[in-house]
Amino acid sequence: MKTPVLPNAAARRLFLDRHALLDPPRGGQRPGEIADLVHRLGFVQVDSINTVARAHDMILWTRAPGYRPDRLRRLADRDRVLFEHWTHDASVIPMAFLPYWKLRFTREAERLRQKFRQWQGGGFEDKLDEVLDHIRGHGPCGTGAVGADEARGTGGWWDWHPSKTAIDYLWRTGRLAVTRREGFAKLFDLAERVYPPVAAATPAETADWACRAALDRLGFATSGELAAFFALVTPAEARGWCDAAARRGEIEAVEIEGADGRLRRAWARPGTVAGAAALPQPGRRIRVLSPFDPALRDRARAERLFGFSYRIEVFVPEPQRRYGYYVFPVLEGDRLIGRIDTRARRGAGVLAVRAFWPEPGVAMGRGRADRLAAELDRLARFAGCDRVEHDAGWLRLPLPGETGQFALAQAARRHYR
Repeated sequence: MKTPVLPNAAARRLFLDRHALLDPPRGGQRPGEIADLVHRLGFVQVDSINTVARAHDMILWTRAPGYRPDRLRRLADRDRVLFEHWTHDASVIPMAFLPYWKLRFTREAERLRQKFRQWQGGGFEDKLDEVLDHIRGHGPCGTGAVGADEARGTGGWWDWHPSKTAIDYLWRTGRLAVTRREGFAKLFDLAERVYPPVAAATPAETADWACRAALDRLGFATSGELAAFFALVTPAEARGWCDAAARRGEIEAVEIEGADGRLRRAWARPGTVAGAAALPQPGRRIRVLSPFDPALRDRARAERLFGFSYRIEVFVPEPQRRYGYYVFPVLEGDRLIGRIDTRARRGAGVLAVRAFWPEPGVAMGRGRADRLAAELDRLARFAGCDRVEHDAGWLRLPLPGETGQFALAQAARRHYR
């Protein structure tokens, strides 16, 4: 039988639909809506950078404009509908997924023990029981409340004393849990005081659930992409699941057309191609996305699907960068039309737009400019600012005839000459 082909336009719509970016933004006022949105996405990455808003807050607000940051904290800290742990990075995860994370706790125990020994030495292992006893007797605490007699360096984030390393190890392996945050600092408690008493899923159950859940949230994927989604199973386990699911007729091979017209084989549920063709056309609303948005997490996939290169350092050697470290992708309908450098200067009540780089071939006519301005006004309000101000020369258009990566490379050379 001929392998079904999913055309690029339909693939983009399906992918955005699974990431809750095809529908018009709506809702977010009720905590239950936010819990449902996190479940639909699978997880939301947590990050401390707050140039406009923290990544997890912006990811949710982009889809649910009624969202406010206190609602996520309520769901995790009070209602225990969500918990904090790791996927590919620190994330907020539905508590319903906890049975499958228990396999990760077990597997991380030896991997992290070896990693932390190489990184910090074995001193953290002598502190494990001490940290547990301290929390058991004194209640939740952060990393600053343990190891008071231990030397602290000045190396910043990665200069950990042994007790801080012990806390992270105990959290990553499931013996401690994040009970709440104060500011952005995590407070840890014994896992049994935070997590509900649920049995661990078996490795086979975890692999089956993780691959099914990932495929449902991506729409189509290779086995490697399924393994990487939650980072709960190995690539070999994901390949084995795909082979078995294909034999059972639960998934089928499809060819996904990229933005450049090339085809790439992936797995999908039967009927996916027809279902994607029936999805509605996206609206024209512009959205400013977090750099950590789940739709952009896999940079190579974003480039294949959307023709949008979002690798910050590829065009010029370090420490020079074409765009700066933290710029925001801009989505219009089913196209990524550019990236914007903007900062919230909250003391002045200003959302400052430092630069906007449209993608080559994207014309900045009045309609598009008005839609971008409307989105920036919405973003300013979310960031606690009264108004939007633009730096001189903020609109950075490519030169005529320049396209794609060539345009970006040429612009970088001119800028750093």
